[in-house]
Amino acid sequence: MLWKIYFVKKHQQAIVGFLEANRINFEEVDITMLEDQRLWMYRNIPEEKRPEKGNPLPPQIFNGDDYCGDYEDFFLSKEMNTVFSFLRLPPVKEIES
Repeated sequence: MLWKIYFVKKHQQAIVGFLEANRINFEEVDITMLEDQRLWMYRNIPEEKRPEKGNPLPPQIFNGDDYCGDYEDFFLSKEMNTVFSFLRLPPVKEIES
């Protein structure tokens, strides 16, 4: 029998890659290993962002205790070039030429 494991590593990699490329300090929290962190994440996601059934799935993005959004929100902010405001960070100063 062949076991299949389904996960969305590409979403996590996209977010981490952006943060690393922009030298934004962050902490990855593995909620499978830290029960208290998983419960904290569930409690701090706004009601309107929770699925009708079950629990919200990672990646979920927080700036400290401030909820920013999920992967779809991150992706849309990249498309609209508003990631820094999405992350509740000051805008990057443009380099003068």
